Amino acid sequence: MRAVLEAQPDIEVVGEAADGTAVIPLVRRLRPDVVAMDVRMPLMDGIEATRAVLRTVEDPPKIIVVTTFEQDEYVYEALRVGADGFLLKRARPAEIVHAVRLVAEGESLLFPASVRQLAAEYGESGGNRAARAVLDRAGLTGREAEVLRLMARGLSNAEIAVRLVVGVETVKSHVSAVLTKLGARDRTQAVIVAYESGFVGLG
Repeated sequence: MRAVLEAQPDIEVVGEAADGTAVIPLVRRLRPDVVAMDVRMPLMDGIEATRAVLRTVEDPPKIIVVTTFEQDEYVYEALRVGADGFLLKRARPAEIVHAVRLVAEGESLLFPASVRQLAAEYGESGGNRAARAVLDRAGLTGREAEVLRLMARGLSNAEIAVRLVVGVETVKSHVSAVLTKLGARDRTQAVIVAYESGFVGLG
């Protein structure tokens, strides 16, 4: 993966960690924009390392968890605690580069169909009281609810703007409001709340 990313003129690989416990000091020192986090690492797994980075690092980076298996409960749990997306170890070079750029931009959901499948298999669709309470407290407006549904389908800000016949900046404002009201770090966490609360169906 390192060689693939280093070959890109707009991407710089600033460091590597040998295990989960080394991630936090490395992130604090190097301040990367994106971290590719192996979901299964020695000493501290990717879930705990993700949680620790987001809890202890000011202005934390975007995090992509890297996994061998797509339908992995560890991956879903990492997404629930704050990872921005996931990537398979067997991904093609173009997919790796696309994933890093997409997560860095934060304007679309990485592999939305796979996130939905993970939620269906490992989530608590419609049965998660905490997620329902978050959604109830959020008090989304009708337009914000529309935007959340389209986010769950994986549409980018530009695609949502076309669908709703509004400007991209308007969509960005709605997305920001949705994330703030749901207390979500990013689109992925907002979409997981939408699935687990039953607000968006998994069919």
